[in-house]
Amino acid sequence: MTETTMTKGNYIKLILILGSLTALGPFSIDMYLPGFAAIAKDLNTTVAEVSMTLSSYFIGISAGQLLYGPLLDRFGRKKPLFCGLLVYILASLGCAFVKDIDTFMWLRFLQAIGSCAAAVASVSMVRDLFPVKDIPKVFSLLMLVVGLSPMLAPTIGGYITEDYGWHVVFLILMFLGIAILVASQILLPNSYEPDLSISLKPRPIVTNFISILRVPQFYTYAFAGAMAFSGLFTYVAASPILFMDIFKVEPKMYGWIFAFMSMSFIGASQLNSLLLKRFSSEQMIFGSLLCQSIVSIVFLILAMNGLLGLYETIAMLFLFLACLGISNPNMAGLTLAPFSRNAGSASSLMGAIQLGLGALASSLVGIFVKNTITPIVVIMTLTTLAAFIILILGRSKIKETIALSPDEEVTMVH
Repeated sequence: MTETTMTKGNYIKLILILGSLTALGPFSIDMYLPGFAAIAKDLNTTVAEVSMTLSSYFIGISAGQLLYGPLLDRFGRKKPLFCGLLVYILASLGCAFVKDIDTFMWLRFLQAIGSCAAAVASVSMVRDLFPVKDIPKVFSLLMLVVGLSPMLAPTIGGYITEDYGWHVVFLILMFLGIAILVASQILLPNSYEPDLSISLKPRPIVTNFISILRVPQFYTYAFAGAMAFSGLFTYVAASPILFMDIFKVEPKMYGWIFAFMSMSFIGASQLNSLLLKRFSSEQMIFGSLLCQSIVSIVFLILAMNGLLGLYETIAMLFLFLACLGISNPNMAGLTLAPFSRNAGSASSLMGAIQLGLGALASSLVGIFVKNTITPIVVIMTLTTLAAFIILILGRSKIKETIALSPDEEVTMVH
C-alpha cells in the first residue's frame, strides 16, 4: 500500500463519487414529494399520514448513523457500505409495490437504514482522504454534487408521478442505488484499514460515543449545526403542504419551485469556498447564524401579520436556505476536525444528532401544520435561535480550535 499525491483527476473522481453517496439520501427524500397526493389516494390515507413517512425515514437515518459508525471503523469503509446499499436497493423495490401506509412507513425506515451507510461512509472518507484544513472546502464541493438532488429530484419526481405513477419513482431509486453500489466498490480507494481493536459490544461503543461527546469542539458545532439544520428538515417536510395545499400549486410547478429554492443552498455553499480564502470557518459560522437568526425573526413577523403570499414566502425561504448553505459545511468540518482514528464514529454521531433533531422537527410539522404558514416559521425561528445560543455558550468552552498546518499535502491511499 503506497501513498501518493492526489492528482486533479482523482480529486474530481473522489468528489463525484463521495457526492453521489451523500446525495443518495436527499434524492430519496425529495423525489417522491410531488407524489404525496397520489400516494395518499392509492393507499387510502391522508397527505398528513404520507408526510409521516418522511419522519420514519429521518428516524431510520438517525438510528443507522449510530449503527454504521463503529462498523466502518471496525471493518473498513467498503464492506459496511456494500451491505447498506444492498438493504437500500431491496427496500426501494419493496416501496414500489407497497399496498398500505403502515408497510410503506416500515420500508421507508429500512430504506433510510440502507442509505445512511452511504452518508456516513462518505463523510468518514472525507476525513480519511483530505487534511483538516481542506475539509470545509471539500464539503462545499460535495454540496455542489448533493445540491443537484433537490434541483433535479422533485422536478423529475413531479413529471414521473404525473406521467407514469409514483411507483416508478422508487424503481428509479432502486437502479440509482445499484449504480452507486457498483461505482463505490470499483472506483473508491481503500481509505482506511480495518481496526479490529474497536469493539462492537454495546458498552465500549457507548463509551466511545461518550468520549467523543465530551470534546467541546465536537458538541458545540455538532449541536449548533444540528439545530440550525433542523430548519431545512422543517422546510422539506412542510413544503408539499405549504406549496400544494396552502398556495395551491400543481405537482410539476412544485417541483420547479423546490428546484429553484435549492439554488440558494448550492450557491451559498460554493460562495463559502471563496469566502474561506478571507475568513476562518469560525467567522463564517458566526456570521451565517447571525444572518439566519435575523431572517427567521423577520420571516416570523411577516407570517404572524399575514403579509406572506407565494412570492414573499419563496423569497424568505431563499434567504434562510442561503444561510444554511454557508454554515453547514463549516459546522461539519469543525465538528470532525479533532478526530482521525475514530472518524467513522464521530461522523456517525454527528449525523445521528443532526438527523434525530431533524426527525423531531419534521414530526412537529405533521402535528401542527394544517392550513397556515405560521407554525412552519415558528419551528424554523426557534431552532435557529437555539443554534445561535448553543454556539455562543459552546465556544467559550473550546480552548483551541483543532486545525492542521497549512503546508500539509493532500494525499490518497491506494
